[in-house]
Amino acid sequence: VVLKNTTRLCSTKPIVTVNGRYPGPTLVAREDDTILVKVVNHVKYNLSIHWHGIRQIRTGWADGPAYITQCPIQPGQNYVYNFTLTGQRGTLWYHAHILWLRATVHGAIVILPKRDVPYPFPKPHKEEIVVLGEWWKSDVEAVINEALKSGLAPNVSDAHTINGHPGPVPGCPSK
Repeated sequence: VVLKNTTRLCSTKPIVTVNGRYPGPTLVAREDDTILVKVVNHVKYNLSIHWHGIRQIRTGWADGPAYITQCPIQPGQNYVYNFTLTGQRGTLWYHAHILWLRATVHGAIVILPKRDVPYPFPKPHKEEIVVLGEWWKSDVEAVINEALKSGLAPNVSDAHTINGHPGPVPGCPSK
């Protein structure tokens, strides 16, 4: 997990990313595969990763909620998530599970059927991953900290994103 300057909506700001990518890379595996993901924390925040929708059978410590199933990964430290995709197929997602880092630390998990097991429906002609998100021009940690301080709801996002990109803005780069 690293900090990277990213331009959206005509302005550039540093954001926390997975391997310098926003959204993070798509993880592809098969039903019953064992997943090993080493998370190295190169940012100033504690963090953890939640594997949203993954059945954590006998691996509850790999579920990601900081201070509940695991201690957060401290700056400069690393943690290896190790779990098996038992009896699951489909497209799920992972995201940071501490602070508001989930705004930029997230990505898709594609779980394919076991080899030689047919899809339960006609095989798609083409597949595309679509990751929906939000973008704040402000630092997301400042947004949530202000909300906590004031007791009000956090400011709404400046844009919704599809695969990390808001819609076009006249006079702005597309990224």
